[in-house]
Amino acid sequence: MKEVDIRPKGTAKIGRIFGTVQLLHEKSAILFVSLQENELKKMNERLILVTNDDGYDSKGLAAAVEVARGFGRVVVVAPETTQSGMSQAITMYNPLYLRRVREEEGLEIYAFSGTPVDCVKMAFDYLLRDERVDLVISGINHGSNSAVNVLYSGTMGAAIEGSFYSCPAVGLSLDDHRDDADFDAAVVYGKQIVGDILAGEIELPLCLNVNVPVGRPETIKGIKLCRQNRGFWREEFYRHEDPRGREYFWLTGEFVNGEPGAEDTDEWALANNYVAVVPVQTDLTDYRQLKNLGNVLK
Repeated sequence: MKEVDIRPKGTAKIGRIFGTVQLLHEKSAILFVSLQENELKKMNERLILVTNDDGYDSKGLAAAVEVARGFGRVVVVAPETTQSGMSQAITMYNPLYLRRVREEEGLEIYAFSGTPVDCVKMAFDYLLRDERVDLVISGINHGSNSAVNVLYSGTMGAAIEGSFYSCPAVGLSLDDHRDDADFDAAVVYGKQIVGDILAGEIELPLCLNVNVPVGRPETIKGIKLCRQNRGFWREEFYRHEDPRGREYFWLTGEFVNGEPGAEDTDEWALANNYVAVVPVQTDLTDYRQLKNLGNVLK
């Protein structure tokens, strides 16, 4: 007996269309899940090195770990004690000691008796020498490293050192020296910047000096890509005498903004409630003077 389709005209066609749409929907869902799995796999495969100059047990380092953990496995190698102002200093005449402080899934923390740059060298040249590091995060520093501070900073010294090892490096600093400083904004913007760097196509070497103003995340206006301010420090020395009559000194000073009217610098960005991002490099050649001195030095 011949089978008769008793459905209204067009119903069979609609059914076929619906079936095709459903199949495409299922394929899209599979593709979406596959992309999610790939992204998770990439994240799990990434290795992030974290260091700082305030010490392995500082509040800023915990904030930096919070930034890093969203992007992969994290290894921390940070100074045993505060090493602020150490710039690119390395230890040459004393033995160095490494100890593991903490280990859990996706996180290892080591305390090292050297400088911030020593920590980076220890990580790349010994501890992680058989692995590929995808990113270095240094910080989050208590206090700004804008303008000329970048030259003195142990935080930025470590970030710059990290950029020597063929991976991007980010130095994060919060413009707040208080013990109870609120790092939430630095974490939020740190995650945004790190995520963009890892997702983008970047040319190496890359080292960013990122400075975050004081305030809650929702009060900050956004990110400003800018240049380094030509400010400098004017130092003062306070003289005292110890009980034996020997004189000693405490160093203090005041920052002088060399370009108070410039609106394209890191100092302006911070003063106007923006996160300042300055790409830095190790080439200290003064190309303007290189050209001018050609007519002077013969």
